[in-house]
Amino acid sequence: MRKDSFISPDYFALDKLLSEENLLIRDVTREWVKSNVSPVIESAVQNDKFPMEFIKGLAEIGGFGPFLPEKYGGAGVDYISYGLMMQELERGDSSLRVLSSIQSGLVMKLIYQHANEKQKDKYLLSLSNGDNVGSFGMSEPNHGSDPSSMLTRFDDHGDYYLINGSKLWIGQAPICDLALFWARNNNDEFGLFLVERGFEGFETSKIKNKWGFRGSETGELIFNDLKLQKENLLFRTKNIQEMLSCLNIGRYAVAWGALGIAMDCYDCALKYSTERIQFGKKIASYQLVQKKLSDMITEITKIQILVWRLGKLMNESQATFEQISLAKRSSVSMASEVAVIARSILGGMGVTAEYPVMRHILNLEVLKTYQGTEEIHTLITGKSITGISAFRS
Repeated sequence: MRKDSFISPDYFALDKLLSEENLLIRDVTREWVKSNVSPVIESAVQNDKFPMEFIKGLAEIGGFGPFLPEKYGGAGVDYISYGLMMQELERGDSSLRVLSSIQSGLVMKLIYQHANEKQKDKYLLSLSNGDNVGSFGMSEPNHGSDPSSMLTRFDDHGDYYLINGSKLWIGQAPICDLALFWARNNNDEFGLFLVERGFEGFETSKIKNKWGFRGSETGELIFNDLKLQKENLLFRTKNIQEMLSCLNIGRYAVAWGALGIAMDCYDCALKYSTERIQFGKKIASYQLVQKKLSDMITEITKIQILVWRLGKLMNESQATFEQISLAKRSSVSMASEVAVIARSILGGMGVTAEYPVMRHILNLEVLKTYQGTEEIHTLITGKSITGISAFRS
């Protein structure tokens, strides 16, 4: 395994726009990735196994719920700091950003927003310090992009809710200690529930032989006559937009994370081009290679500016879900193009585990559908600029 000597590209001096806290959190995360992740991640991915020691490591650098108040295990950091952390984690591998962003932006944030004080005390600190792992379920075997058609059902039985159904493509499902998930009743209400491992009627399974996200634990949440007490219903609504709003911070994390992948691929290709000799000189001296590198840094810089501005809007509570959607789609699309160009510069070495590029390419193929497909995000933008919905009414 080559030494991780990553240097962050900053063509437009964007570091000068960041606070000391932003830079500190980014650099601490970067060094943790270099020291603890890079030496082992290729082997873990080749063996389709998530290194469990990453959980405690992430907790130690504040990777779980950093934007929450200190009382609940957070550090009260701003959203640019959080985005930079996601950038650095996904540069290491998508499995890290998935673990951190699900635990932070979905499980912990939703518990903080909707649970009672007793539940907050019970779950948030244990999630923050990595003693417990959380999972979140919305997508189903037959309904991913259309959660309004979810089949997981909850029925009111007086003293408890009876739940049947399943959730598929769920990060951390095989290793979770607790899970939050959405279900629907016969009155077209959506309910957000909390369940702990060990509850009768709740099981999980693991999806094996994936081509992407191989370092991440992905699986299914299964509910078979699961009985949950009334307090385990954290939130209910008939407004699907209220349900979908919980995805905003996850999509925000992906926008920063995909940028991290692009930066890693660019840095890798740039270094390789200055070392590789062909026809008697470094390949970086050839016009076609310089064109590729120039295109890469140009597109990376555009997204760096975009996510920084989005982070400012998030800090001011001014970011719209349409803006977050556009950022997620744009960043993933850009990173996919940059990764493929990087692979071409590396030639045959680009498909080996000696370099991270092919691993990133496979993870990006998952990110194109993760947290909303590219097509769905395109239509969200289309509706926002035309005022006309292309979705089923």
